[in-house]
Amino acid sequence: MIIALAGRRIDAPGADPVRFPLANQKLVRERIKQFLIVKDASALVTSAACGADLLALESALGLGLRCRVVLPFAPARFRTTSVVDRPGDWGAVYDRVIDAVKQNDDLVVLGDAGTGQAAYSATNEAVLDQAQALARDASAPVLALIVWDQQTRAGMDASAAFADAARRRGIEIGQIATL
Repeated sequence: MIIALAGRRIDAPGADPVRFPLANQKLVRERIKQFLIVKDASALVTSAACGADLLALESALGLGLRCRVVLPFAPARFRTTSVVDRPGDWGAVYDRVIDAVKQNDDLVVLGDAGTGQAAYSATNEAVLDQAQALARDASAPVLALIVWDQQTRAGMDASAAFADAARRRGIEIGQIATL
């Protein structure tokens, strides 16, 4: 099974409401790992933001799964805007993951994804595209996994939008709670 994943980043200090506290990272990492095992995953496609993405990538790499990372723009810029801007030692994890996926030619950088929410929406679509391409090559099913607090936030919610995009494509959806 090919897993396409999106989810919450670790909360910023003082976040209200709380969606993914740093204290829950070990619990969520274990939930993701068990999900990958139970679903007999062979590959993971996701971005690499701090929180759900990096926890899933760590788990998948530890299990020996193929990992494809999709970034909306250059890795250094993404690291600054979506990795090291939250509590935790995410920079070192990100660097290890990016090095690992580059070795297997599994880093996809969208050069024209735009900025802000448009860039992240384009990344969500590309994650699903890449997962479906891997699934076709492997004659395997795709499952979209959303790692979140299971509450749609007001305004643009990238995690909810990912689930909606997967539904439109007829992709089965799984969920893991961050709380």
